[in-house]
Amino acid sequence: MQYLLLIYSAEGDEPKPGTPAFDAHLNAYMKLSEDLERTKVGLGGNALESISTATTVRLRGGKVQTTDGPFAETKEQLGGYYLVECENLDEAIEWAAKIPSAKFGSVEVRPVMKFD
Repeated sequence: MQYLLLIYSAEGDEPKPGTPAFDAHLNAYMKLSEDLERTKVGLGGNALESISTATTVRLRGGKVQTTDGPFAETKEQLGGYYLVECENLDEAIEWAAKIPSAKFGSVEVRPVMKFD
């Protein structure tokens, strides 16, 4: 079954670029990505640009409305994701717990809906 691992954290809570802690954090992500690829569990994933680059789109009364910024006003913002193929939810949770940002924020595990 496919699961989307949605990575949330507050911008600024993670290590700052140019620091040894950031280098270690980035290296942990690289290792996780390599492990996901090596085990054939990982199907894809990406980091997202800052929330300052987001645009929210709504269709109201047949008209497109756009708003700068993310949809939700929350402390933690979606920063990236991995798409994984796992036997079950427990395996997906094991992979989610390996995501470095889980130490600073949270990882939402969502099954991907299949349409027949």
